[in-house]
Amino acid sequence: MRILVTGGAGFVGSNLCARLMEDETNEIWCLDDLSTGRMENIEHFLKDPRFTFLEQDVQKPVDLDVQQIYHAACPASPPAYQKDPVNTTKTCVLGTLNMLELARKYGAVLVNFSTSEVYGDPEAHPQREDYRGNVNPTGVRSCYDEGKRCAESLCFDYVREYGTAVKVIRIFNTYGKNMDPEDGRVVSNFIIQALKGEDLTVYGDGSQTRSFCHVDDLVEGILRMMRTPREVTGPVNLGNPGEFTVRGLAEKILEKTGSKSRIVCLPLPADDPVRRRPDIAKAKKLLDWEPGISLDEGLDRTIRYFAEGLKLWQGA
Repeated sequence: MRILVTGGAGFVGSNLCARLMEDETNEIWCLDDLSTGRMENIEHFLKDPRFTFLEQDVQKPVDLDVQQIYHAACPASPPAYQKDPVNTTKTCVLGTLNMLELARKYGAVLVNFSTSEVYGDPEAHPQREDYRGNVNPTGVRSCYDEGKRCAESLCFDYVREYGTAVKVIRIFNTYGKNMDPEDGRVVSNFIIQALKGEDLTVYGDGSQTRSFCHVDDLVEGILRMMRTPREVTGPVNLGNPGEFTVRGLAEKILEKTGSKSRIVCLPLPADDPVRRRPDIAKAKKLLDWEPGISLDEGLDRTIRYFAEGLKLWQGA
């Protein structure tokens, strides 16, 4: 199978590449401009002739005769996508348009990585795929939220207008190996702060909730989505329906690391969702998928990953 993974040097993309490389019949093209992706996530594949790295912005067209496209390219953490909001919107829209054109040209199947952020600060709980969201179209997060919503719109228009084989997944909070320790995501933030003995920074009073899915579970769901019949387009939520407060997560990480760090509260960012939890009934029905890794087990794995790498990062 000839496969293109955009954003393949990033957190989720590199874990997906690792799974795809397990099949010795696969040829992988990994496209990433390294704006948020990291070479260390994929460098162990570079000597394998089945793996090709293309350092390129997804906003620029690429011509590869592939059979499958996993489109993950886009800054995904709030600090990363708010750093250059215009570029984030362009990545969502132009990048997705380029991948749709590629899929249309070669008859490839495209899995588009959307996000739970399309639901905004939801008034419906848990969030089902038929919920249309509560998004601020002019806020500081709209570059990502509305960018991803527009990308979904393009996907379904290509299905209706051209018959392109497109599948849309909505990814909820994910954590695990290959996370950037400085990307600003809540799990990596708390673990790094705890391991360094720094204050754990909780925004607001920490009562807001999130659902945390280990990346291994997510990748399995992504692969199952790719294998569904052509008529299965989605969108399909992929996430762990277990719901935890942000303060509860901080306390759990302090306990697991044995850290003496304090929890300190900072002002809540604009448009930060109060509740976030996926309804995964659709994924269970269509993909026979649900997460199998508990938060405790996943945090243990992730803490070990960061603890082992922390010396390298401190010495860099």
